[in-house]
Amino acid sequence: MSHIKTIAVIGGGAAGFFGAIACAEANPHCRVIILEKVRQLLAKVRISGGGRCNVTHACFDPAALVKNYPRGNKELRSAFSRFQPQDTIHWFEKNGVTLKVEEDGRMFPITDSSETIIACLLEQARKHHVEIWTERGVVNCERKDDQYVLTLSNEEILVCDKLLVASGSAPKVALWLQKLGHTVVPPVPSLFTFNIPNSPLHSLAGISVPKAKLTLETCSLQQTGPLLITHWGFSGPAVLKLSAWGARDLFAQNYRCPLKINWLPDVSAEELKQQLSNYRTSHPTRLVSGDPPVAIPKNLWKAFMEMIGVPPELRWTALSKVLTQKILDILHQSIFQIDGKSTYKDEFVTSGGVKLQEVDFKTMQSRLCPGLYFAGEVLDIDGVTGGFNFQNAWTTSWIAGNAMAQD
Repeated sequence: MSHIKTIAVIGGGAAGFFGAIACAEANPHCRVIILEKVRQLLAKVRISGGGRCNVTHACFDPAALVKNYPRGNKELRSAFSRFQPQDTIHWFEKNGVTLKVEEDGRMFPITDSSETIIACLLEQARKHHVEIWTERGVVNCERKDDQYVLTLSNEEILVCDKLLVASGSAPKVALWLQKLGHTVVPPVPSLFTFNIPNSPLHSLAGISVPKAKLTLETCSLQQTGPLLITHWGFSGPAVLKLSAWGARDLFAQNYRCPLKINWLPDVSAEELKQQLSNYRTSHPTRLVSGDPPVAIPKNLWKAFMEMIGVPPELRWTALSKVLTQKILDILHQSIFQIDGKSTYKDEFVTSGGVKLQEVDFKTMQSRLCPGLYFAGEVLDIDGVTGGFNFQNAWTTSWIAGNAMAQD
């Protein structure tokens, strides 16, 4: 009688479930077991997107898709040519879940409830006879005679032929992966907002601009996009993207560095000068701190005028060259001091994980330990906000699951 292959999957999250289902579906003769250290399964799925679950992003060109990954973009290029958002949509549709696209490209189940996604994954796991062992964390893992011997938190021992690590950035897992010879890049936060304790704009919390250009000059990084003023500093897509691309640099600087903001990135310095001059000519008696002559919110303009010392009673006809220059500077290069970070709502993505050069992205198998596979956030891959981190989980776990199913 032939030996039934046992495949263990560490982690009862999105990547763990998707990989286990893919494997069991591709080879019904395997015994597939999901190991989860706590009682609750799919915890991140449940709270993602404010409880709606941002499943993926409507970007169907792998070359464009990889631009949303500060780390892992090169490796994911070939992976996405095999399983990309279009395949994610089809997989969920085939299993009874319809997704919808929102204006910004993010995709959610039409029910607007993450419970729909959880129910689907649990049902598919049950249908394909995947065993789910909760409250069993993996305390240690050793390789013995082409198999993996797992010591579980309840002191059980599980021997498996193949092992998929989909545990996110669990520090304990990193320890035994290093013992097996892998390099684990220390995880640091990605996707966070900027604390500006001394910002003169705190009272304007809730005001946003549709497009601003943000620069971290200490590490030559820039992002352009919507910016939101908060009671602690700045948030919005431009900040989140900048925090993702600058995750390691900002960590190294202890989240303390200057931030330069161009509030009108589509208007050149020359055009801006001309706009102010034209406004002055056509409205000489109006108050400078009254209506803005440029496309920014009125309260933001007033705050800027206060910041640069424009007297409340000053009229355009009396505006000096010095103050004109100060207006140009504050609109095109305001400087704020970042001092700390805040996590972004329910997103808790980290940059860091298993070094990508040690993984074969055709199969997601370790290049150092045959039979050991990786998927999701345990890898040194992270995406910006918008469904990209889940897509990394679906893609890498689908590839791993199908590879493990092969005898």
